[in-house]
Amino acid sequence: MTHMDNFTLHRGRAPLLISLPHDGSFIPDDIAVRMHPAARRSPDTDWHVGRLYEPLAHALGASVLKPRASRYVIDLNRPTDGHALYPGQRETGLISTVGFDGESLYLDGEAPDSREVQRRINEFWQPYHQALAHELARLCAEHGRAVLWEGHSIRSRVPMLFEGRLPDFNLGTAAGASCGPVLQSQLENCLESQTRFSFVVNGRFKGGYITRHYGNPDTGVQAVQLELAQLNYMDEASFEYDEKRAPAVQELIGRMLQVCLG
Repeated sequence: MTHMDNFTLHRGRAPLLISLPHDGSFIPDDIAVRMHPAARRSPDTDWHVGRLYEPLAHALGASVLKPRASRYVIDLNRPTDGHALYPGQRETGLISTVGFDGESLYLDGEAPDSREVQRRINEFWQPYHQALAHELARLCAEHGRAVLWEGHSIRSRVPMLFEGRLPDFNLGTAAGASCGPVLQSQLENCLESQTRFSFVVNGRFKGGYITRHYGNPDTGVQAVQLELAQLNYMDEASFEYDEKRAPAVQELIGRMLQVCLG
């Protein structure tokens, strides 16, 4: 286990890296003091994805990379050049000034300037991506291939981002560009073989920057993103983990991760 100030990396023995870029909820005091009280709770965190994934990862021998800081500090799943992931649709950026509810995160006049943006890139974004790239390179050198699994979750209803209720499991492969057709088909079969959860493939969430940037089947790295609707494993209002509902979600994720290992 590698513990850095702003992320942790558990190195596994299998050719699978689970990245959880929105798992962190920590907001440094010098940033939090300039934010609205509601924003300081980091409500748009991918709550408890580490709790869902880490037992599975350890059982499978997978590597796990996760940050300490909130996506409000910097969004590790966005490019540093500000390029939109979903042109024409509303989305939050590298360093967002609004939350998923459309409300301002910062007090008047307290949003970060360009110098602070660059500081956060240097302090948070670059180390995470360096660790991610190095771990993929290590796994590819050892196994000749690797699967990068992007674990995410979001409230089931976010009107700013999508209409109605989100399907329970949202699998993204950058419209088939970030992983091969065989793996995508096998993962789809996992979802189709069960009836408890609704799902979609390459719907509203096709995969963020990490999936699109690192997924390149021609070089031996396949990347997939799974966006979960949070109501299936937690209480969306209180952020509390649901011990009764979560195991079924965890079981299906485990089956999909097993597929990635062949």
